[in-house]
Amino acid sequence: MIKSKEIKRSLRLCMIASPIFLGGCGLVQQMKSHSAPDRGLYEVSAKTAAITGQEPVWARNKQDAEALQAKVSELVRGRTLSVDTAVRVALLNNKRVQVAFADVGLSAADTWQQTMLENPKVSISLLGIAHPELGAIRAIEGMIAANILAIATRNSRLELADNQFRQAKLKAVEETLRVAGETRNAWITAVSAFESVHYLNQAQISADAASELALKLGETGAMTKGAQAREHVFFAELSGQRAQASLAARLAKEELTRTMGLWGSDLNYFVPDLLPSLPSHVRQKSNIEQEALRSRLDLQVAKLELEAMAKSYGLTNATRYVTDLEVIAGFETEREIEDDIKKWGTTPQVELEFIIPIFDSGQARLRKAELAYRKAALMLAQKAVNIRSEARSAQTAYLATYEIARHYRDAVVPLRKQIEEEALLTYNGMISNTFELLSDNRAKISAILTAAGAKRDFWMASASLSGAIYGGGGAASVGGETQSVAGGGAEH
Repeated sequence: MIKSKEIKRSLRLCMIASPIFLGGCGLVQQMKSHSAPDRGLYEVSAKTAAITGQEPVWARNKQDAEALQAKVSELVRGRTLSVDTAVRVALLNNKRVQVAFADVGLSAADTWQQTMLENPKVSISLLGIAHPELGAIRAIEGMIAANILAIATRNSRLELADNQFRQAKLKAVEETLRVAGETRNAWITAVSAFESVHYLNQAQISADAASELALKLGETGAMTKGAQAREHVFFAELSGQRAQASLAARLAKEELTRTMGLWGSDLNYFVPDLLPSLPSHVRQKSNIEQEALRSRLDLQVAKLELEAMAKSYGLTNATRYVTDLEVIAGFETEREIEDDIKKWGTTPQVELEFIIPIFDSGQARLRKAELAYRKAALMLAQKAVNIRSEARSAQTAYLATYEIARHYRDAVVPLRKQIEEEALLTYNGMISNTFELLSDNRAKISAILTAAGAKRDFWMASASLSGAIYGGGGAASVGGETQSVAGGGAEH
């Protein structure tokens, strides 16, 4: 029978020689922090809420998903959605947001995995089975192998994993902002389309009256057939424009529905008929470039990627010559016959296994790591240049579209209305004719539609300015302008 004391002593030797026990106790707290199922998700929600004013929620299970669906139904069914409500619904219901949260969870699990030491490889061999002289077993060999290099580079790998985890959180915030920005733009587009339909409906009434008047004047001989045809074709063309605008509005609302992730009974919602009025004033940011460089999430991700490249370069340099190093410790217990007496003898063993860099000296890997770092640095520098330009362009468009929209609102449309009113007075006083009155009415309709388009351009530029500052598209309001609820008019 094998002597238990000798085997226990040999096993203790293996345990002491094996490095898998080094530093294990210090990992407990770190493993606990990364093993949490919601690791990093609260940071993503808080950062998104700070920018958009709306907080996304991750549905961890079926019950959470059902609760979110009930909340979404409560927000949309039979209700007229403001821009903030639409964004809130999208952040709760759009599956891309849920995918972004899942990516954070996957990255946290990867980081948690890196905190763990590699499992040792254990081998046990039984030699001389059914030996004719020594009995059932002649010898027993036991070995434990652990990767020394993996432990030596463990801190570097942990830093890389943590870097990737931070990137995943920023990318999740960026994707969430992108969904919010797309929803805001879709809402603006939909409401603007219905606003055009609203004004075309009003124009249709005037055109119908003009067409009827032309018909009656033609019956009395006061209007030629050519002049009548011009009024009839104006009515017909306006009907076609109204149909096109109505189609565009329905499609724009469907785009909003898709962005919010709605289907089924939740499709029974409405949007306002008019965009919000222009703000009383807008502010020019004197440090727009610095704010964008400080806040852009994609730039922060690029910086982390450069940092990861630097760490990866250092890790590659550290393992340039030796890519795999294992220590193998164990014992061999052998049965022998001495003076016709069978005895067991135990011998401890320690082996070192590594790859000799005869053919691959690591120079190619080192060069690849160096070039990857230089590439990341160049891309980061170019991204910073682009972000500065995007911020300047967005602010230029924001300020210019505001001035244009205000010009149409305060100058062009009032003058067109005044011209029409004066034409009506002169027409009633029999000073001007019917043709001048109808022409002025057409010009007023055109000015109103152009003013509505200019107002839409301003709100889109406002959302784009936010995207230029934070990234991910037009995700947040600028100065609180788009936080107001669009009002007035019918609902669709």
